[in-house]
Amino acid sequence: MPSRRTVLAATAGATAALALGTTTAHAGTPDDKKLRSLISRMTLPEKVGQLFVMRVYGYSATDPDQADIDANLKEIGVRTAAELIAEYRVGGIIYFTWAHNTRDPHQIADLSNGIQRASLTQARGLPVLITTDQEHGIVCRVGRPATLFPGAMAMGAGGSRRDARTLGRVSGAELRAIGINQDYSPDADVNINPANPVIGVRSFGADPDAVAGLVAAEVAGYQGSSVAATAKHFPGHGDTAVDSHYGFPVITHSRELWEKLDAVPFRAAIRAGIDSIMTAHIQFPALDDSGDPATLSHPILTGILREELGYDGVVVTDSLGMQGVRTKYGDDRVPVLALKAGVDQLLNPPDLATAWNAVLKAVEDGELTESRLDESILRILRLKARLRLFDDPYVSHSGVDRTVGTDAHLATADRIAERTTTLLVNKAGLLPLSRRAYRKVLVVGADPASPSGTTGPPTGVLATALTELGFTATALSTGTAPSAATIATAVAAAQDADAVVVGTYNVSASSSQRTLVEQLAATGRPVVAIAIRNPYDVAQLPSTSAHLASYSWTDVELRAAARVIAGRAAPRGRLPVPVQRADDPATVLYPIGYGLSY
Repeated sequence: MPSRRTVLAATAGATAALALGTTTAHAGTPDDKKLRSLISRMTLPEKVGQLFVMRVYGYSATDPDQADIDANLKEIGVRTAAELIAEYRVGGIIYFTWAHNTRDPHQIADLSNGIQRASLTQARGLPVLITTDQEHGIVCRVGRPATLFPGAMAMGAGGSRRDARTLGRVSGAELRAIGINQDYSPDADVNINPANPVIGVRSFGADPDAVAGLVAAEVAGYQGSSVAATAKHFPGHGDTAVDSHYGFPVITHSRELWEKLDAVPFRAAIRAGIDSIMTAHIQFPALDDSGDPATLSHPILTGILREELGYDGVVVTDSLGMQGVRTKYGDDRVPVLALKAGVDQLLNPPDLATAWNAVLKAVEDGELTESRLDESILRILRLKARLRLFDDPYVSHSGVDRTVGTDAHLATADRIAERTTTLLVNKAGLLPLSRRAYRKVLVVGADPASPSGTTGPPTGVLATALTELGFTATALSTGTAPSAATIATAVAAAQDADAVVVGTYNVSASSSQRTLVEQLAATGRPVVAIAIRNPYDVAQLPSTSAHLASYSWTDVELRAAARVIAGRAAPRGRLPVPVQRADDPATVLYPIGYGLSY
């Protein structure tokens, strides 16, 4: 336990550090002279630590559950977030739901304050960048009661830059209120590959100009709420059929195509003043033929991003635990090579001790210079100053209560969601569904786990929403791969319904979800399908009476789809990606911009 004198001395050092940004951070122009002076007083181990953004288990910075202590000891060699900071002096911490960081807003605020306090009470203590992946849609770490918005592809279907900016402003305000000051969003990838297993609906769409406009709008919203936005995944992850979490994707675009397609949203983000850009663990031979992933590529990160595009903000790696960056080099070489390529922040290495010591040794051996570290630290401290973390690093419960999940924010999310639901098929004008003719509704389909702390499951959310809208709706989960017995149960239940609503999830030619829909349609009951993830399902399901795309299975999007089905809202979304024919992928069935209305 540190002595009272030690704590007081450390606190005095923290107070001195905090004073550095007071006069300039609010103006958004940090005083480089003061920041350089601060860097000059840092030890080499402190400098190395400042480059890392690390995970840590637990709801509390100092008193987590025993299971989280055990996980921290096993993976990091420390017991708590406070010990992580004391041992490694990390510049950032990333929150995950699975790491038990995000139980509820007050707990998150307390964790954030505990992390800031643990860092600021160190000698020469600095505020911490607290980050997470709050993309909305299928990737969210902070769930209810925080406000959850439609995901990127749904926003692409809505097509409104004003709505995208509103999403960023509201979500940013709520994140800031709970102490999260950097968001790894928006996704700036242009998704032109329907088989993309990792991006898909996380992208705004397949039109680079449309994606660029929405990216820039979201950036303005987040950063207007004093949360650093992060455009990802540079130089573009939208045309892969391999998930870089588990493999090493190769992008075969020419340099010319990259300029016209992948580069467009990143250029827009840079023009919008983006605070940070995240790298992709992909091989892009037209930009660098060395075989290295972009994360470790000097030609891509320094030659193109820094020098050609003129970006001088913070560059953060995607997680260093992903297979795409670990295929060619060992975990000790990856962080060193990333820094040599032009990276500033090293995100979530699988073994922090290995990565941290490798960077330290690279400086001691002369492979990396201390001045190279200083360049990145200056960018990181500039960002912390712009975010006013030197002035005001802490949050309050009253601020949480005033900001997070307010009625006004929730109503805003519902209104935006209504503008994203896309109607693709409506045979014989079935929708809006008449409550008199089709009062009894059976809701079946896939029930994937909640992506963002929403109530779920999707069938239950839809059935509840339809019942509240005047139908008598019953939910029956059939899953993403229904068995023959499950299909038979659903068909039998359909006999007692007037209409069937089925939620589909990435239907393929061989999926038993196709069999489910075909057999339900054979009962003579009208079948309304909702694609609750990728919108391409419609090409596989010609027997449906009506077909909608919600682009995600979060509550806000499903409730909006229910209001569209009931006629309480008109479908206004338009496809942000083309849908090809199932039997002839070279032929477009529904083009970008397609969508029906009432």
